[in-house]
Amino acid sequence: MTAPPLEPRDGGDVELLALIDRLADLLERSDLTELEVESGGTGVILRKPVIVATVAPNATAVSLPQGADIQAAAGEPSTAGRDPAASARPSVKAPLTGIFYASPAPGTAPYVQVGGEVAVGQVIGLIEAMKLFNEIKSDLAGRVVRVVPDSGALVKAKQPLIEVEPL
Repeated sequence: MTAPPLEPRDGGDVELLALIDRLADLLERSDLTELEVESGGTGVILRKPVIVATVAPNATAVSLPQGADIQAAAGEPSTAGRDPAASARPSVKAPLTGIFYASPAPGTAPYVQVGGEVAVGQVIGLIEAMKLFNEIKSDLAGRVVRVVPDSGALVKAKQPLIEVEPL
């Protein structure tokens, strides 16, 4: 599948990240494993993640249908049986793709901690995108139940950052 050429835009970084997010969503919803887009001298290649397994020398190969639960097939506990309320909890989601930082500087206290309270408009972390640090503010109030990404981890737009239990 070939995407139409991209037109240069003013507005730069934010629009580029938004375009990459839209392309990633397109790739995720499709049967494609790779999407390559080029405009002028700039190109972007997006690939779906591939699970690579190490096979023991005398192991038997097992074929799993697409979308199968690999943990369950390997005899590991599945996340499906865990706290069903956890997935239904309200969460503050990342507004853009970038690197998440839980504290304002290395070695300093995080903006929010599990068990602490968060208010609407309170900074919960930073996302670095295109060498810019963006303050992420909570749109929910309540008690922090879980901080989802580790500090320094890549987060995608719309990915939960913290889960909140309303008070």
